[in-house]
Amino acid sequence: MQEALLYEKLGNQKVECNLCAHHCKLAPGKFGICRVRENIDGTLYTHVYGRTIARHVDPIEKKPLYHFFPGTQAFSIGTPGCNFHCDFCQNCEISQVVSPGILTVGQPATPEEIVQEALDRECKSIAYTYTEPTIFFEYCNDIGPLARDVGLKNVFVSNGYMTSEMLELAAPWLDAVNIDLKAFRDDTYRRLMGGHLQPVLDSMKKIIQMGVWLEVTSLIIPGINDQSRELHEMAHFVANELGVDVPWHISRFFPGYKMHDLLPTPIDTLQKAREAGTEAGLNYIYVGNVPASADQNTVCPRCGATLIERVGYNVLGNIIENGRCAECEYKIAMVD
Repeated sequence: MQEALLYEKLGNQKVECNLCAHHCKLAPGKFGICRVRENIDGTLYTHVYGRTIARHVDPIEKKPLYHFFPGTQAFSIGTPGCNFHCDFCQNCEISQVVSPGILTVGQPATPEEIVQEALDRECKSIAYTYTEPTIFFEYCNDIGPLARDVGLKNVFVSNGYMTSEMLELAAPWLDAVNIDLKAFRDDTYRRLMGGHLQPVLDSMKKIIQMGVWLEVTSLIIPGINDQSRELHEMAHFVANELGVDVPWHISRFFPGYKMHDLLPTPIDTLQKAREAGTEAGLNYIYVGNVPASADQNTVCPRCGATLIERVGYNVLGNIIENGRCAECEYKIAMVD
């Protein structure tokens, strides 16, 4: 347990957490919506500092980040808890904390140990993922600068529900972020995630302003966010507010957690989303959770040459030369 960052004491031993957009106001003995931050006698503490519930080496493509050191490995860590409670959560066993007991599980590791393990396993980056990194930000904020000092990159895989103050604290060491744009309707965010849309949009714009590499993922769920108008609105937001070179990952939904009654996303729905992205002018659109799809390849926006060939999370070939298309020398938006 460690004292939290970014909170304000309100008097009468109440506190306000300013780490995420919920801005939880907590009386003594109360936990935030994330269920891992607690007001103890007027001081806000995090229960998950240094407690990894997941620790693996993953391809960077699994985050998914396709334009950030493609083909490299990311040392990926997560702790219990989340500030969203999505009905379709894919990591519900570790993110949807329902008992204080889960706060005591996992492997303890100091920031120095995490950095050394990433080096020992020959990773290019450390990814804060599996659960929401915002809610274990104190841990990230101690690991990140140490990683930077030894040449490792730092990556967030996030729902985007952080505050601008948190992003500013992370700016000196954060290199790339993938944010889930889960829908383009505030009602959907309120009903299925327990949050609001606007803070997520604001976070993505802030990340771009900070000069941090950004990619966006949208899980397309039948009957939830798959209507043509909403798909076009999502695509146009990415293109117009973030930039046409921001990669958009369109991901296929499979039933799970509290949504076992739905069918997997039809392939033609994913293609409609892809067409919406093309119509909006996006240069890099990917279709995920579809094995052996050619829509996972990176293609030159100018000449159409296949530059990076992928199967699943594996890079089979990369013919980008000095950041440019090997065929027509078009400059490819990429960090490498």
